[in-house]
Amino acid sequence: MKIRRFFGKDMRDALKQVKEELGGDAVIMSNKKVADGVEIVAAYDREPVKAAPKIPAQPDIPAKPARAVPTLSEIIGDDGPDTLRALLEKQAQNGFSGDTAHKPQSPSINSAAEAPAKPVAASAPVAQSKALDDIREELNSLRDVLQFQVAGLLEQNQRRNHPLQGYLSTRLQEMGIQRKLVDELVAFAPEQADEREAWVFLLKLLANRVKVSKDNILEQGGVVALLGPTGSGKTTTIAKLAAQFAQQHGADQVALITVDNYRIAAFEQLATYGRIIGCNVKKAQSVEQLSDLLYQFKDKKLVLIDTAGFGQKDTRLIKQLDTLNESNCANIKKYLVLQTNAQYQVMNQTIATYQQTGLSGCIFSKLDECYSLGEAISAVVYHGLPVSYLTDGQRVPEDIKIAEAKNLISTAARLYKKYTLPHTTGKQVVDSKVAV
Repeated sequence: MKIRRFFGKDMRDALKQVKEELGGDAVIMSNKKVADGVEIVAAYDREPVKAAPKIPAQPDIPAKPARAVPTLSEIIGDDGPDTLRALLEKQAQNGFSGDTAHKPQSPSINSAAEAPAKPVAASAPVAQSKALDDIREELNSLRDVLQFQVAGLLEQNQRRNHPLQGYLSTRLQEMGIQRKLVDELVAFAPEQADEREAWVFLLKLLANRVKVSKDNILEQGGVVALLGPTGSGKTTTIAKLAAQFAQQHGADQVALITVDNYRIAAFEQLATYGRIIGCNVKKAQSVEQLSDLLYQFKDKKLVLIDTAGFGQKDTRLIKQLDTLNESNCANIKKYLVLQTNAQYQVMNQTIATYQQTGLSGCIFSKLDECYSLGEAISAVVYHGLPVSYLTDGQRVPEDIKIAEAKNLISTAARLYKKYTLPHTTGKQVVDSKVAV
């Protein structure tokens, strides 16, 4: 592939030069404004070849040569139609006139000999339709490229006119906040404030967008089921909640149930925690067994249900969620355990899948293993899902605390300053208030 540069007083003039010298198969690589007009960089696979002169038809051959399908460059000339509708109408007219040129005007003796040519004429509409599809596809590609270029120009213009908003938008996206939420926040940034004041204002605004659940499991008790994909930390979180509740109300007021019948040694792991805490641990393999156990533990202040971890696309997940919904003997409050070191799309799809069961809130896990907290914050803000607890380690029961929006945003800012900012990379930040 070879590359050529063309200069013109405007875009039409430059494109005309490209078409005249390289033909309609040239690919526009880039365009930009220069002092004297417009510069276009075009690429082509080979040197343009001039069309060979047409050979006149022999006088003794009555049949006319088939009319070639016009190319996009022949249709979109300097004086060509400006809209897709006009382009398609012109193409249809050309095809119609080409077909009529081959229709016989009157019957003749040679009509029988010309009969084998009918399949060729019948294939003309198919070729015509394929040509139109190719033109539509090429126009759609050009439209997508133009939209991308226009969006880039608009963003550059916005940053030039509002440099503070552009700076804040970049920082929030580097912190892991998704673009849609960033645009909503930056729109409220004060114009007259300096960088630090505007940054603190946006962090406070972001904290107001985060919902925090007022349903304190350790105070209110009840029947609580923890849901989540494999490896999200459900069993460890249940042990932390059970241990703290046992310290406050006694081990005899806590009971643990597992419905995980798929993972190896799932019951044994939960039973080990139960022996350490001193509470009852049972296993339910069906809806009936779960209902019986919940009736058996009706006098307990807190019953925690551990579920199996499945991917969002696993059909067994739906079966397990149906098991919880079919148990009518108790009001089961469901909490999603969401690991904060996952990708945004994974967290977004996880919330969308489990939210169908009627979640009471979520628990952020593995905060000690994540380098950016903005993705998790964006996911819960987008779905309006309250955050109830935060876990940041494997210690039972110390590494769990009630979620606070201000503390959550402060942690996100501290991680951003510690791991993302160029001038702080590799340095240790102890006080999270400094980051805010």
